[in-house]
Amino acid sequence: MIVAEPEIATEVSGALEFLGLRSEVVPCDEVAARITDTEWSAVMLCNGQAHGPALQAIDAAQDGPPVVLVGSEHAVPGRLKNLHSRLLGRVERPLRHAQLVPLLGKLAQRQANTRDVELFRSLVGKSEPVQHIRRMIRRVAPTDSTVLILGETGTGKEVAARHIHYHSLRRDGPFVAVNCGAIPADLLESELFGHEKGAFTGAITARKGRFELAENGTLFLDEIGDMSLQMQVKLLRVLQERRFERLGSGRSMPANVRIVCATHRNLDQMVADGTFRGDLYYRINVFPIEMPALRDRREDLPLLATELVARLTAEGQSVVSFTQEALAAMARHDWPGNVRELANLVERLAILNPGATVRPRDLPRHIRIHARSAEASATHETGCHPALDMDSMLDRSSDGEEQLVVGPEDPEFGPGRGLKDYLNDIEEQLIRKALAESGGIVADAAKSLGMRRTTLVEKLRKFGIDRLGFATES
Repeated sequence: MIVAEPEIATEVSGALEFLGLRSEVVPCDEVAARITDTEWSAVMLCNGQAHGPALQAIDAAQDGPPVVLVGSEHAVPGRLKNLHSRLLGRVERPLRHAQLVPLLGKLAQRQANTRDVELFRSLVGKSEPVQHIRRMIRRVAPTDSTVLILGETGTGKEVAARHIHYHSLRRDGPFVAVNCGAIPADLLESELFGHEKGAFTGAITARKGRFELAENGTLFLDEIGDMSLQMQVKLLRVLQERRFERLGSGRSMPANVRIVCATHRNLDQMVADGTFRGDLYYRINVFPIEMPALRDRREDLPLLATELVARLTAEGQSVVSFTQEALAAMARHDWPGNVRELANLVERLAILNPGATVRPRDLPRHIRIHARSAEASATHETGCHPALDMDSMLDRSSDGEEQLVVGPEDPEFGPGRGLKDYLNDIEEQLIRKALAESGGIVADAAKSLGMRRTTLVEKLRKFGIDRLGFATES
């Protein structure tokens, strides 16, 4: 509460405490200093006196809290547009239960919407595959059904699992993840179910397992396809009976958890091959969600790159940006490592090019080659040759020096040939090719080369090219 009169503070705090809410009184002159480092659910502006600096501080705060006006004498200046957008409403004195309850309902709804935005921020993208994943998560999250998340490595299976948890009725409970493929088979049982002291050599104390740690929450079994057949039998029994026992204990304990599993393997094929139990597969495959590969949602790549750069910036690392040509080349890459591979690339580029704009020549060679294939595709589709781009012909050597990149069809570049001669040869080849394709018609050739007719005529003279030699017989 931001108040100027103590008696108003007493009245408002008493009403809020009656509803089970905690409040704090902040003097007007302290608002500017505290608005940025205090997590307030809402701000109540009480009394219209001496609030000028406080109002400006609230208006200037990024993602500031919602605001409730108390009293009829308030008039928030129209220039404070951010504050106006966060107004929940106004209540009159004396405060009554009937006034506060609707406002608190609006506050709860706004907080839920904000939480949704924050949660889905990591599911970056506007493509239909990503929208479909969001719809599936919203549909299954409120239930207690077992979910099986499928997808290649690096597609964000754990991200999806966390979204399911935080949108579920168990959101206030723990989210516990365990990678079944990263733990040796002989230790996985103890890791999942826990053990008593002396249960095996080295068990010097009792230890809770992941099922206990995830009580009232969600247990995420990542890479369940890597689980041994022996362990699959034990897991199946727990899922069927909803009870388990610690190693070395005869006491049965309830398994009050929601199970979410994930794997990059083809479980259907594994069941057919006998390497994964069919009964366990049918038990966990209640609600499957398949995460799309990055190559299946290439249109999301610019948004993903921007989000990854923003996260690096938030961590204090260097900022980078990308040219459209660089993003086009990246979009043509197949990304076998999916979003994880992209994240690693963005981080590497931020280290190598701090504060710079990434161009095709800055990309790794296996991605940079797609910049040329994009140009070739554009030439094929439009019949126009892209303008000669020096950056696309330059590469960086291991010592940082720029070097010419010679393609298999480029003119020979060897000792005794200067850069100017080399580029002249390339330019002559492009002109001859354009003339051949246009049947010697200079105007058409100039259009395909993206230059004026008079410029092409000058270049024909320069290279001693006779257009009649390319004319087609009618």
